[in-house]
This record gives sequence, C-alpha cells and structure tokens, in this order.
Amino acid sequence: MVARIYRPAKTAMQSGKAKTHRWVLDYEPEVPRSVEPLMGYTSSSDMKSQVRLYFDTREEAIEYARRNKIPHRVEAARERKVRGASYSDNFKFDRVSPWTH
Repeated sequence: MVARIYRPAKTAMQSGKAKTHRWVLDYEPEVPRSVEPLMGYTSSSDMKSQVRLYFDTREEAIEYARRNKIPHRVEAARERKVRGASYSDNFKFDRVSPWTH
C-alpha cells in the first residue's frame, strides 16, 4: 500500500491559509468502497484509509515513511497565485476589463 505525502490546499470555505502549512501522510485505498445494499451506506474494509498523519515539514513525513518502511509518493506543494488587486479596483473608472453585470 502506497502512502501519499502532500500539503493540503485550502478549502473553498477558507479565505486564509489556516491548516495548509502542515504536511499530510495518508494511504491510498487498497479496496474500493462498496455500497451496503439494505441501507445504502458507503463502507470500506480497508482500515488504513482511516489513518491520516500530520507533520510540520515534508522531510519529517518522508523520514517517518522511510523509518517504517512505508512505500510513499511525494506530491509537490502547489503555491496559489495571488492577485495584486484590491476590492476597490472593481470600481475604478479606467478598469481594464468591462463591467459584466
């Protein structure tokens, strides 16, 4: 079972960068999820899918995986582009893009 090491992106409900500085190690599923026929619950018999470990740095996560002989894959952290515009730029007289509504 391969572990995935990554830094999570911020959620759509976040405006700040909380909970995006730590690195996460979680396992890729070995067994696909199944739907229980009576109630329709989605379940999995894979217990490692419930494990999620947090680390302060990428190196700590890689070292943990190597120390415990866990095959792992590191995904590069993608930095978000930050626009330099402010809220007041939406109402400028010499706006570059046309007003759409």
